[in-house]
Amino acid sequence: MNNTRVLIVDDEPGIRDSLTGVLEDEGCVCAAVESGEACMEALARRNFEIVLLDVWLPGLDGMETLARIQEIPFEHRPEVIIISGHGTIETAVKATKLGAFDFLEKPLTIEKVTVVIKNALQQKRLQLELARMKESNGAKPSIIGESVPMRALRQQLALMSATNGRVLIYGESGTGKELIAHAIHAASQRSSEPFIEVNCAAIPEYAIESELFGHRKGSLPGALDEKTGKFQKADGGSLFLDEVGDMSLKTQAKVLRALDEHRFEPVGASEWVQVDVRVIASTNKNLEEEIERGNFREDLFYRLNVIPFHVPPLRERIEDVRLLADHFLKEFTTAYGRKPKQLSEEASRALEDYSWPGNVRELRNLMERIVIMNPQSRIELRHIPLDRARRGFDRPIERFGSLHEVREAAERDYILRKLEEAKGNITRAADLVGLERSHLYRKMKALGIAAKE
Repeated sequence: MNNTRVLIVDDEPGIRDSLTGVLEDEGCVCAAVESGEACMEALARRNFEIVLLDVWLPGLDGMETLARIQEIPFEHRPEVIIISGHGTIETAVKATKLGAFDFLEKPLTIEKVTVVIKNALQQKRLQLELARMKESNGAKPSIIGESVPMRALRQQLALMSATNGRVLIYGESGTGKELIAHAIHAASQRSSEPFIEVNCAAIPEYAIESELFGHRKGSLPGALDEKTGKFQKADGGSLFLDEVGDMSLKTQAKVLRALDEHRFEPVGASEWVQVDVRVIASTNKNLEEEIERGNFREDLFYRLNVIPFHVPPLRERIEDVRLLADHFLKEFTTAYGRKPKQLSEEASRALEDYSWPGNVRELRNLMERIVIMNPQSRIELRHIPLDRARRGFDRPIERFGSLHEVREAAERDYILRKLEEAKGNITRAADLVGLERSHLYRKMKALGIAAKE
């Protein structure tokens, strides 16, 4: 029960004090209020996992308070345990129908209270896990690749999995920074808690503060209802600030304060909201250069850059291209109900010869297009609609071990282009290349190019 957030609602100071004392001894983080109205105010300021709620309260009684708690969205709704000194079967049945997890009679014993809290937590976490699995169709983060950079990345992920340190993920657009953020959360001790994402580049400046911190009704033009911000939604879990380098200096200052104080004020609110959030950020920019230009706060950079994570571009792990392509082909043939597809050796080499400026995202989009547009099971070179200008020598020179390999790659690329011009006609391609037809055949065989008329 370490760090379980418990709200105790009882009009008797002695019960509030005694429950707070014994539960804090068990590792819980407790708050105590004396009325139903104060309970709802506390729940608006912070997410609690458990509410111990007395039935007999002044003003808003326990049953009315329970009914209002059930209006909170499921992901942030606490489990409610009703407590009463005048319990009846009728009251217990009513409380259960209204959504209470259990009903306890006073005088309370610490053994019974802790057992019920543990059971309530287990049920809630199982329900949340099931809901998230349904949303993602049961998918779990999968980091694909056996190249040296990806093996090193997985080792780094394993080393930091048990920590709560903030993470800053560096990488070009399309490299999979969001996937890495999901994997970091899934491997952490917060994996059963929410993972909330914010795309800082996609939200306009006038809306970003409300998106992050929420707002009160009437505090902004068109704000007809209260809004819970991403920081509060991520309480207990992880908040992913995607492309944090695109955040304005004004918003950076407010995020910095929230990170330092673990609390913030929603727009239009006069009270603080306290949160326990692990922040994972990502950027495709060089933040140190952005600091020099005055576009990013140096103090925020050092708060976020506790554990730096570098995701390599696809051109630096070209040996993973075939694995990724096969994975995406299986994903989309299953999604679209198509027959399994397989890349020919020639098509696979063409993918490896490409520089992938759009990184893994570009490869994924290409495989989806191939699955949609090509009914045949075997995918040949002619089915790969790549920008040929980015093939061949655009790949890193470090990939070639010798001058012979460089020459062979250049010859192969040249012949493939001429075959495309000739639409696969060997005789015409031989004329374009300036070789005898039989000589071209032998050269193609030596280079691993399949003959197609």
